[in-house]
Amino acid sequence: MKIEYSPIGIIHSPYTEPEGMPIQPTGAKGISGTVEVFEAFTDGLKDLDGFSHIILLYCFHRSRGYQLETVPFLDTKPHGVFATRAPKRPNPIGLSIVRLNRIEGRILYIEHTDVLDNTPLIDIKPYVPDFDARSDVKTGWLENVPKSKIDRKSDDRFSR
Repeated sequence: MKIEYSPIGIIHSPYTEPEGMPIQPTGAKGISGTVEVFEAFTDGLKDLDGFSHIILLYCFHRSRGYQLETVPFLDTKPHGVFATRAPKRPNPIGLSIVRLNRIEGRILYIEHTDVLDNTPLIDIKPYVPDFDARSDVKTGWLENVPKSKIDRKSDDRFSR
């Protein structure tokens, strides 16, 4: 089975290199960006402006190869790639929940941007707390990570 996706837009951010960028939206508070939706998909934005947050699904376009065990940014020990959010994955798909400030035409103005500039956008979904938020959550190995590390910035470990 072959699965193919085509980008529906491009994410723009202040980050031109992975090193030093936030590893999650929680570490990107106040960082603005834009999402340029391709013209052919503009009609799909109808009614999105009523949502305060959106989920962006995108391609880690600068990620090459993968390892099934990896040392993530928030630990010094290797974990299975599926127990991390590392960008080097068998299918390099990322997701971010960002604040949607406004929409002007086919440009979405977002905040809490933790994505590299010129990242291909695969899909947009509204964030709906009744569907997406959970209270009975376990976070595996991350339960041992001090909360002070969560706003950590990336290094070059996944750029090689």
